[in-house]
Amino acid sequence: MKKESKIKMTTLKRYRKQSLSIVVLLFAIATSLAQQDPQYTQYMYNTQVVNPAYAGNREVLSFGLLGRTQWVSLEGSPESGTFTVNSPIGLYDNMGLGLSIVYDRIGPAVESNIVVDYSYSIKLSYQTKLSMGLKAGLDMLDVDYTKLNIFNPNDPHFQNSVDNKLQPQIGAGLYLNTDRFYAGLSVPNFLNTKHYDESSLENTDVESIAIERLHYYFITGYVFDLNTNLKFKPAALVKYVSGSPLQWDLSANFLINEKFTLGASYRWSASLSALAGFQISKSIFAGIGYDFQTTDLEQYSDGSYEVFLRFDIFNKSDRIITPRFF
Repeated sequence: MKKESKIKMTTLKRYRKQSLSIVVLLFAIATSLAQQDPQYTQYMYNTQVVNPAYAGNREVLSFGLLGRTQWVSLEGSPESGTFTVNSPIGLYDNMGLGLSIVYDRIGPAVESNIVVDYSYSIKLSYQTKLSMGLKAGLDMLDVDYTKLNIFNPNDPHFQNSVDNKLQPQIGAGLYLNTDRFYAGLSVPNFLNTKHYDESSLENTDVESIAIERLHYYFITGYVFDLNTNLKFKPAALVKYVSGSPLQWDLSANFLINEKFTLGASYRWSASLSALAGFQISKSIFAGIGYDFQTTDLEQYSDGSYEVFLRFDIFNKSDRIITPRFF
């Protein structure tokens, strides 16, 4: 009996040790992912966040607001929000100026940044324009370990929360477009910085460290006129992050009577999405997206939801622009 009890105690201790290691490892992975840029299903309407060269491209004073809830019903799941505003400036409207604010929360970690976007455009032909953009601002990180249900409250990994950790952000991008085609290449943040120091703990393989890795974005799309009341636009977004697999999204959208937008999107090895939008007025556009996870994660969540609202203020000539996907 004593031998059996000893075996049970040894097994229990080993189980507890393994459980703690798993919890720490999962949190380290989640925290690392939280510091990487959030993803958007309606990326075709949220270009300024990832590419500063887009600022001023709509040729009006434009406001954008996006909210995203990912993996609904999964505790600690990501929630993201963005606010953008941009306008053409300069005597010939060949420059753009904008502001981007991004909020991203996952579990105990909250990351937000505020940046200024500037672009300068040159005409390559009557219909083709090339824009070059710069992005600069601040990133702030908070990690509150008290929100975690920690197996060992005295674990030194989780004793010191991260409070208002500030880091600079500098990015750049290129954006080429006509009235039907666009393509962009950008890096929203060139600074590969550590958000907090690695642990000095011994006898552990887990480090409390999160590194903001370089994100490379490529976006493109083209608008086809199927008839006078129907337009079709395939689009793609490709994202590469050092140390991670290549990610890409493919989407297909239809614009009906320049009012209704319906479409679908596929994110490689991740999700299928449905998209819908409505041009409420000349100035206001609203969109919604729903993601169905194609991974085992769908068993534990109720999908992901995203809403988008854009408000345009026209210039003095009050000209009507053709509703665009980009």
